[in-house]
Amino acid sequence: MKVTLIAHTPEPEKVIAFAARRCYSALPNDELWEKVKAGDYRDFLRKLIRRGHLTPVEHASFTFAVEGVSRACLAQITRHRIASFSVQSQRYVKGFNFVVPPAVAERGKEGEFLAAMEECRRSYEKLLEFLPAEDARFVLPQAAETKFVVTMNARELLHFFSLRLCLRAQWEIRRVAEKMLELVKPLAPVVFEKAGPPCLRGPCPEGEEGCGKLEEVRSKYLG
Repeated sequence: MKVTLIAHTPEPEKVIAFAARRCYSALPNDELWEKVKAGDYRDFLRKLIRRGHLTPVEHASFTFAVEGVSRACLAQITRHRIASFSVQSQRYVKGFNFVVPPAVAERGKEGEFLAAMEECRRSYEKLLEFLPAEDARFVLPQAAETKFVVTMNARELLHFFSLRLCLRAQWEIRRVAEKMLELVKPLAPVVFEKAGPPCLRGPCPEGEEGCGKLEEVRSKYLG
């Protein structure tokens, strides 16, 4: 798996602070921008987020290139609808690589899994002899490897991290989320300083189905 941050809003926290100040100031835009740039807006951003005034946070966006993940992972991340996606097509790009879940090796079942993948490969390649790729791909499994580009604004990223960094989230999308957070946090440390599962900011919403590792999770993300 590889996650790369390929583009982002320059000075994202300044942009967010400017957008928020715009709501409360009569100054012309150029004067307000200079005032924001010259000041310390960190406490203002914290208050903004604490009060749930998150519309200004949407003005900062981040674009990631992701590869080496499965179609199962893709199906989950595309449920986050306030995002833009461009995905490698199985119609125009032929071939079959796959992702192996860690549980396969942990349970000593590499042979069985690889045999299943090889059967899928043979079926796919056989169908390509007389079917177009858009039809032959129907036999490919959820393990099929894919690549995509995704853009999210900072508010949607906070929501994404809240859901996908929970230990109850599926392992693969949780790894994607971890890598994305590692990339954006240095660029917007105040916005993302408490990014992570809901238990960082209050009680676990999973109730009796929670992971039971509250202190471990808080230590990991809050230090």
